[in-house]
Amino acid sequence: MKKLQSTEEFNAYKNGEGTVFMFTAGWCPDCRVIDPVMPEVEESFGQFNFVSVDRDEFIDLCAEHDIYGIPSFLAVSEGEELGRFVSRDRKTQEEIESFIAGLSL
Repeated sequence: MKKLQSTEEFNAYKNGEGTVFMFTAGWCPDCRVIDPVMPEVEESFGQFNFVSVDRDEFIDLCAEHDIYGIPSFLAVSEGEELGRFVSRDRKTQEEIESFIAGLSL
């Protein structure tokens, strides 16, 4: 998964085609639990770009997009929000895949 480097890069992905942002942090144990399954999730949904957003580095982006719990997912395409899976609860691979499968580009 690509790691977000700048707000400008976030905006480029946001305005491009099909991106799923995963909001995370190095200290988040629930985020570490899903890290090993994310490559498989990415492979299953090749129509999307997947970008990891470090909550601590990009706290302003989190606030701007109402991301107050992690791990959380925000899907966008061509500047429009496709869906969000936002909470502070631990997420399973099945829940993440179900969320992404419900998105339409």
